[in-house]
Amino acid sequence: MFSNRITQLLKINYPIIQAGMIWASGWKLASAVSNAGGLGLIGAGSMYPDVLKEHIQRCKAATNNPFGVNLPLMYPDINKHIEIIIEQKVPIVFTSAGNPTTYTPYLKQQGITVIHVVSSSVFAQKAAAAGVDAIVAEGFEAGGHNGKEETTTLVLIPAVRDAVKIPVIAAGGIATGRQMLAAMVLGADGVQVGSRFVCTPEASSHLNFKEAVLNAKEGDTLLSLKKIGAVRLLKNNFFNAVREAELRGDDEEQLKNLLGRGRAKKGMFEGNVEEGELEIGQVSALIKEIKPAAEVVNEIWNEFENALTKPIL
Repeated sequence: MFSNRITQLLKINYPIIQAGMIWASGWKLASAVSNAGGLGLIGAGSMYPDVLKEHIQRCKAATNNPFGVNLPLMYPDINKHIEIIIEQKVPIVFTSAGNPTTYTPYLKQQGITVIHVVSSSVFAQKAAAAGVDAIVAEGFEAGGHNGKEETTTLVLIPAVRDAVKIPVIAAGGIATGRQMLAAMVLGADGVQVGSRFVCTPEASSHLNFKEAVLNAKEGDTLLSLKKIGAVRLLKNNFFNAVREAELRGDDEEQLKNLLGRGRAKKGMFEGNVEEGELEIGQVSALIKEIKPAAEVVNEIWNEFENALTKPIL
């Protein structure tokens, strides 16, 4: 069994964390990853409080291993989410998209392990000062909401490693064991994988979205909507409309009107792959098939071990 600071902190077999992605990371995916020896996360960002509670309860019934909840701090009903997480005794919370000083002390008082997602070494230091147990350093390549700085994982991981003493989890552009090894060599204690787990049967995202990811090639995603919250999108009709709006200099209000409500749900959950918002990472260009989450975990780990002992010259 592999052992390091992340496996010990999270009580898992492999330092592989499944990202808590909106419209993809329900209890089925989280429990499957946890049962395979990684850490599964329920993505609370697309769930009403009662839905989150149901997913937590179902996940607890489906696995005896640790799992967690990814909690975007900008979520409007966040206090209700936190109440449910505490009530249901969720052991691990990954926070993102907000100030970690607001909720970290309270969550830790409840005995919860808190890990915060950052996009720069400056934010990593602030999160460490807030008392989080570990950092997810998410590079520019990642899908979904991203840092405006556009710092790549290759640069971000060693910068964050030098900036903090607590464990660091690498994220952004990681879907294979060789990429995992590269991140660990750069100073990471583990990896968080998002896009690769979208293309699993257990992911709650629509099959149309999964197939669009499988068909993606290099250059088919781009960081967009920086004025209202940078997000990496797969190119489609909606993306083209956003691109045109940004090129003509539309302001925040105009971009918010273009985005509207439920755009991500329309694309990733309901399967409208032309008019919906399709959030996915650059590593989508390397994903070629849908396979069970447990196979993904085992494949990443086996390739990591092989690359560790038999490096490519």
